[in-house]
Amino acid sequence: MAEANGTTTEASFLFQQIFQLGFDAAKNTRMSLSVLIPLFFIFINSIMLFALGSKSVFYETPRYILFGHMLINDSVLLAVTTVMLLLTSIPMQITKALCALLVFISHCTFFNSPLTLAVMSLERYVAICFPLRHSSIATPRRTTMVLGLIWILSSLNIAVDIIFALIVNPNYLSDNSFCTHEKLYLAKWQMDTTQGFEIFYFVSVAVIIIFTYIRIMITARSVTSDKESAKKALRTVLLHLIQLCLCLSSFLYATIERSLYMMSGNNSYLFINLKYLNYITVLILPRCLSPLIYGLRDEALLPLFKYYFCYRSGKAKPRVNVH
Repeated sequence: MAEANGTTTEASFLFQQIFQLGFDAAKNTRMSLSVLIPLFFIFINSIMLFALGSKSVFYETPRYILFGHMLINDSVLLAVTTVMLLLTSIPMQITKALCALLVFISHCTFFNSPLTLAVMSLERYVAICFPLRHSSIATPRRTTMVLGLIWILSSLNIAVDIIFALIVNPNYLSDNSFCTHEKLYLAKWQMDTTQGFEIFYFVSVAVIIIFTYIRIMITARSVTSDKESAKKALRTVLLHLIQLCLCLSSFLYATIERSLYMMSGNNSYLFINLKYLNYITVLILPRCLSPLIYGLRDEALLPLFKYYFCYRSGKAKPRVNVH
């Protein structure tokens, strides 16, 4: 009898070890994928940026300047999001000054994406609807100034949160805590203001993209020459609208997570897996699509990307013909 009890206890202990090992393996797999997927797309973005920098025509053309900014912006967002995920998964407390910096960068890069999409759509609108004035309106200098304005607009809300936190508690940034955006909320109005900014930004961007799509569509039907360029611009703006919808899905992350929690009931293991899937599909993948949507369908950039991606595979460097 004692032997049987010993065997049962040993088997139970062995089962717990196997379960714990399986759980840890699943957790390690999730964390590995959460890190490797952003790193892979940062690598792709880096090659695309290197290809853009290899020809002077790219950083003298407004649409490629905007595309390069989007690549840098999305790469920084992926990197900072991954770092914050690791900090919350360990979990690890850091100084609020470093946390505020990470939150500031992630907030700005998050809002930069839809604003950049709006400017890219306006650039295509000017190129198709006002072709004779395009070179004078969309200049590299003005494009750089617009990018600076984008950063200012995206940083307004988070800058107010940080300044308010310092006014309430001058020693706020010297404390240690777990790093989340919510740690900067000291009053309910801050959350309401953030939601107001989110709605205003994305509604404004949606209106701009839809307006440019309709105008380009009308122009594409009415012009008698260069219809192909108009159709390409129409497809590009449509892709802007699709990517904006993907960006909007990020705001549903918390709502989807709450729904998944209710669906999983008491099954915490199921909820962890669903939460991870939600993180990858809603927060990460939409930010990984820029090189796929724009770079890999660009006839001028694609040959250069292939050339550098294959480590200059002995072939002659492709020539660039920007239209």
